[in-house]
Amino acid sequence: MEKTVNTLINPLTNKDTAFTLEERKKLGLTGRLPAAVETLDQQAARAYRQLSSYEKDIEKYIFLDQLHNRNEVLYYRLLTDHLAEMLPIVYDPTVGEAIKKWSRDYRRSRAVYLNVNRPEDIRASFETLGLGANDVDLIVVSDAEEILGIGDWGVNGTDISVGKLAVYTAAAGIDPARVIAVNLDVGTDNEALLNDPSYLGNRHARVRGERYDQLINEYLKTVSDMFPNALLHFEDFGPSNARRILEANQAKYRIFNDDVQGTGAIVMAALFSGLKVTKQHFDEQRLVVYGAGTAGTGIADQIRAAMERDGLSHEEAKKRIWLIDINGLVTDDMKDLPNYQQEYVRPADEVSGWKKENGKIELLEVIKRVKPTILLGTSTNHGAFTEQVIKALCDGVERPILLPISNPTEKIEVMPSDAIPWSNGKVLMAVGIPVPPVPYNGVNYEIGQANNALLYPGLGLGVIVSGAKHVTDGMLLAAAEAVASQVNPQDLGASLIPPVDNLRASSATVAVAVAKQAVADGVATKRSDNWVQTVQDAMWQPVYR
Repeated sequence: MEKTVNTLINPLTNKDTAFTLEERKKLGLTGRLPAAVETLDQQAARAYRQLSSYEKDIEKYIFLDQLHNRNEVLYYRLLTDHLAEMLPIVYDPTVGEAIKKWSRDYRRSRAVYLNVNRPEDIRASFETLGLGANDVDLIVVSDAEEILGIGDWGVNGTDISVGKLAVYTAAAGIDPARVIAVNLDVGTDNEALLNDPSYLGNRHARVRGERYDQLINEYLKTVSDMFPNALLHFEDFGPSNARRILEANQAKYRIFNDDVQGTGAIVMAALFSGLKVTKQHFDEQRLVVYGAGTAGTGIADQIRAAMERDGLSHEEAKKRIWLIDINGLVTDDMKDLPNYQQEYVRPADEVSGWKKENGKIELLEVIKRVKPTILLGTSTNHGAFTEQVIKALCDGVERPILLPISNPTEKIEVMPSDAIPWSNGKVLMAVGIPVPPVPYNGVNYEIGQANNALLYPGLGLGVIVSGAKHVTDGMLLAAAEAVASQVNPQDLGASLIPPVDNLRASSATVAVAVAKQAVADGVATKRSDNWVQTVQDAMWQPVYR
């Protein structure tokens, strides 16, 4: 009886109606399933019909979540067969809606929960999984402070880690039996959650400072000791912590922050494509970042590094970057600037003659003065890139690169359907949301989505197959170039970034480039004579064993 129960309730071993008659007899399943013996193809077809019967994406999310909890092979077969359609359901944006209702609709735990009030339980929490040192390739952790533009959701944010791992598996074939989702429950500043009787997390304000840092340090120390080969992915940490944790630990651990590094790398991919059109190099660029948070400054860091690779000194590269936040252009006379902005502050004397509105130098004035070749939007300020701003941008340079990557739709700085006609088709554009082509003057402008899913799954796979000890800047650059290599941006209206339609093949391409770069950078612990075959062999397939 125990064998029967374990086989059917373990989503990694359950085949549902695909168990053969011989398997049913051997495993003690006789009489426990309908008479029909189905193939995985038949099961996948039925599951897709069931999914399609739901009208709302949140209903589809719940259906997929229940399938995930019952039969992982069938779940991933459905995802891989319909990946472009499923991505917005299993992750952004639908996961945001699910997170808001996570405690109320609690179904099953798929994570390890680490309690800031019980740091002594960290090792014991992972030991309950029964996994050995060589059994884990990837761990995704979040403290859920800054989720997908919806803010602080405490333990409700668990599905961020779960969803990220699902994309890793569906897009890059990371074995789902070799991954762990982690939620750091450090409390929440979300008053609605703290006063919600159904909330399942710690009912106190977010812990910060020394106790928070002790939890992070103990987590990193424990997981790197217990699972020394695992890539440690950080996701949706708040701006005060994300970059700080990365910078303090990237030399010691195999750590990756998708919000900082992944977002920066996918923007770099768009820039590689854009510069093929303008026939320029990074050392010729002028960058304005509108929305100078962790993501915006992280992207600025990668662009600055590219400028330096093209020959500029560190100081020269910094001078080609202007940050704008809620207080206007960031200058050195501002008080209490976060540490991640201080690298790029402009001397107040330099802009003393610039026009101010409401006591600050606004975006339009910066555009007119700087004449940027690249305008990056990471502000979540919907409509901030007005017609006036776009026209000023195009007055400054012939083919500006315009990257309003805030999401979801209600937070994007400008829609392509506005920016393309306002610029007379001049802007080279990528955005952070999926949008249809924009018809203008007889040309269909394909607008690529700067979707991190094009990059981080392949990056993770490349780290795993190469056994890389660290994620280097060179590996991030190699991943970005591999993404950009999959499109030809030269034709008028062509996309700067490939679509997600063939994401599994795209991830394999990225993984090969990352593995080769890990060897070149001296951080690989594994070698291969044929990285293409090595990557293919490493990709888990959703088939019944």
